[in-house]
Amino acid sequence: MAELSKNWLTEKHIDFEYKKYLLLSYLQDVGKNFNATKLYPWLAELIEHYKNAIAVKENKQNLQKYFPQRLTGINENGKLTYENMMSDDDLMSELQSIIEYAIPQFQLRVDEGKNIYDIVEEHLHIQPIGIVPLHPECGYMFLKGGKTAATNVYEYQVTFFENATEKFKAIHTHFVKACEKNISTTFQSIKSDLLRDNKQLPNPAAYAIETEMNLPLEETFLPIAKRMLIRHLSRPGNKIEG
Repeated sequence: MAELSKNWLTEKHIDFEYKKYLLLSYLQDVGKNFNATKLYPWLAELIEHYKNAIAVKENKQNLQKYFPQRLTGINENGKLTYENMMSDDDLMSELQSIIEYAIPQFQLRVDEGKNIYDIVEEHLHIQPIGIVPLHPECGYMFLKGGKTAATNVYEYQVTFFENATEKFKAIHTHFVKACEKNISTTFQSIKSDLLRDNKQLPNPAAYAIETEMNLPLEETFLPIAKRMLIRHLSRPGNKIEG
């Protein structure tokens, strides 16, 4: 798997052809995964690289902090002084060319990934299993994909965190078991078995998310299902409070 460092723009040689090679090698690997309907972690990484490149382009002053500094001495207040090693105008021009080339390349792959995401999401269907409790912050998620009877069961927990201006929700899951859904083993009977086996969750919520598509579980189905579930739980009437 090809990787692209967060500081790929400023690491090692500031050379257009070299950086182009690194970028295209990484994007080729991303494209292969997208062709296999594998979205994560590549889509999230792409979006971060794209945003970083845009930020550098829009505020060139921020560029200086990415470059190494050379210790030059101590000032009259006893503080160490440094000289930024990125001062060559030709080097800055080369870096600008790299950024201008990289942004549309990132955007093409981001758009491709988002398009795949939208198509997958359109083919996911969510339904509650049994009675939904008043506080559905924790419970079970059943994932069933393709034409097989295989169902993957996960326990989920919604948590909250915030910064100075916003509050966020996150969903954490861990795998419980795999089972076969059939005439005698329904989603409701699977939930009943879970209730019997796990007394720590006496009244859990349970949701089944199904698709007719054959999707990579870890790279696509599970991460998109988690986003779908937390969005479902946040709707009016299902709302979970933070």
